Order: sequence, then structure tokens, then C-alpha cells
Amino acid sequence: MSYIKAELVLPKEVLELVQKYADGQCLYIPRKKENYKSWGENTKFREMTKARNEDIYMDYLNGFTTADLSEKYFLSVKSIQRIVLEQKSI
Repeated sequence: MSYIKAELVLPKEVLELVQKYADGQCLYIPRKKENYKSWGENTKFREMTKARNEDIYMDYLNGFTTADLSEKYFLSVKSIQRIVLEQKSI
């Protein structure tokens, strides 16, 4: 996220009102509810994670131990166990 100078986007009256309450402070202005984006919506990360988890589960079904999978995928054993349980329930 990059910063935008408030004086470039806010009307003078609004800027003065904001300065009254938060003069010189950094503020986060949340998105409107209708503009929210869910996790991974802007990137392919969600799809990549799903494919990786499916691969982990297939390896598990083919006899890999959770310790083996932990080393192969650079994840903790606990994470592998969680992924395996999630994939079983699908």
C-alpha cells in the first residue's frame, strides 16, 4: 500500500476537519463494505495454495509420512497434519 497526500484527494474543508482530530497522524481509511476483497483475490496465491494442499494430500495417501511431507514442502508437521485433515473432509 502506498501513501497518497490528503491534500491531493480531499476537499479543503474535509482536510481541515481531519486535521482538527488527527493533525499529522497517519490514518488508515477502510474500504466500504461493498468494495472488500477476500484473501487472495488479487493474486493466484489462493489457487496455488489449494493445488499445493491437494498435492500434499495425494503424497500422504501414497505413503509419505507427515515428517517427510514437512521436509518436502517446507512446512511444520502440525501444518501438514492440519492440511491432511482438511483435505480428508473435502
